[in-house]
Amino acid sequence: MAMNVEAPDLVVVKIGGDVVAESAICAALCADIAELCRRGHKTVIVHGGGPQATALAKRLGLVSTIIAGRRVTDRETLDVMKMTVAGIVNVDLVAALVGAGVRALGLCGASGSLVQAVKRPPRRVAGGGDDPIDFGHVGDIVSIDVDLLQDLLALSLVPVIACLGIDAKGNLYNINADIVATRVAAHLGAPRLFLFTGVCGVLRDVRDPTSRIERLSVNDARRAIADGSVSGGMLPKLEETFAALDAGVGEVVVLGGAQGRPLLSAIDAPGTVGTTIVP
Repeated sequence: MAMNVEAPDLVVVKIGGDVVAESAICAALCADIAELCRRGHKTVIVHGGGPQATALAKRLGLVSTIIAGRRVTDRETLDVMKMTVAGIVNVDLVAALVGAGVRALGLCGASGSLVQAVKRPPRRVAGGGDDPIDFGHVGDIVSIDVDLLQDLLALSLVPVIACLGIDAKGNLYNINADIVATRVAAHLGAPRLFLFTGVCGVLRDVRDPTSRIERLSVNDARRAIADGSVSGGMLPKLEETFAALDAGVGEVVVLGGAQGRPLLSAIDAPGTVGTTIVP
């Protein structure tokens, strides 16, 4: 029987592929996660691998199509995502976590049908123009196998989930890692979700890291999207924070760090790092 993990002890962290690629930043983050485990926090990690996928696609002579921060996934690109996200990035991140003393277990959404999905129909997206866009082999999440995650957490394991999903017929789908992380956090009832990225938070000026916004309400964030203050890869991040908050996650913290211990700082001294987004 699955253990019921108490929400206050639960930490869900999404790690971007750009973070995994930076060995010093990744090592510091893994040390923070090891410390959280020592403190008794149950921890679930979701990761992406966008930069690695783009680099491999280029080596293979493929052109990556990204619209408003979202990757269009044809058959060849899906193969690239399997090789990078569920392969190289997952293995490298698990190895870094194990090296920091974490009992990490690498998974992808297809493992045990952990992330159940269906093909996303063409739809309009913020920043993508007026016409519906067919993103190809991209999935929308139907459900998360919470029992499987709780069983792994009961064994003091740290699930490290690559952002792929699967349907009942065994079809694989690429899914934005922010989406997987928000759904995992919502299904587990996490009080906070940490989105660890290559930037230090939501910025008033993307060229100025000192313009970090400490706290945003959903309405403030929507206004920032509407007036163009937020664009590119931060667009889907913010939209997924809205979904997480609507689903019951208490708050979402967007953070990154070229130095220091930002994840521990976000937990021990809220507001000192990153951008906290609240309902």
